[in-house]
Amino acid sequence: MAKRFRCELISWARIYGLTRRLSLRILKTAFRPDLVVAIGRGGYVPARIVCDFLEISDLTAIKIEHWGMGAQKQDAALLRFPLNIDISGQKILVVDDVTDTGDTLRTASTYLLQQHPAEVRTAVIQHKTSSHFLPDYYGQKIVKWRWIIYPWAVVEDLTGFLRQMGPAPQSFDEATKRLIADYDLQPPQRLLENIWFLNKGKIPNPSRKTITDRKEVF
Repeated sequence: MAKRFRCELISWARIYGLTRRLSLRILKTAFRPDLVVAIGRGGYVPARIVCDFLEISDLTAIKIEHWGMGAQKQDAALLRFPLNIDISGQKILVVDDVTDTGDTLRTASTYLLQQHPAEVRTAVIQHKTSSHFLPDYYGQKIVKWRWIIYPWAVVEDLTGFLRQMGPAPQSFDEATKRLIADYDLQPPQRLLENIWFLNKGKIPNPSRKTITDRKEVF
């Protein structure tokens, strides 16, 4: 049976507002990065918005794997795709979506410092106080832990939750009720319909008399 915990679904508008706040906090300091490094995959969108506010044209990325589908954590944060450019002597701003355990940002910072930059600073949209790594900048501090579902990962996370349910939900209505009960989640119906449709045949023994029988889901 999947572990129960509270989740929060963040809208695109909320993301933009928090990233704007984050950017303004960076601008209030004397730090002006030469290069922004996004941590893939969660940091791609926030990093691009930060670049827009800070008027920075140089943006690249590294990929670190730590969390999988449906909040499944790997044993350690691993660097999958390193940099392919020389950053020696440059001031670097590393951007990710959130600090949960802090392992991802710590791994990124350790790796980037080995590339001999002039300075490395870190920034996230949301910083959880449960994290053992404190970023230099954040848009919001989260004291009461919950799993954050970002709009660029909503299908992945909700799909993961549905597949982890045991016993598997047998209908769309049951899936909706289980998401509320297990994760305190009530996503927009249209969104959940789409996800249920995409997972037809992937959730064990789903009832055929569900929303998946509609011909026009999208």
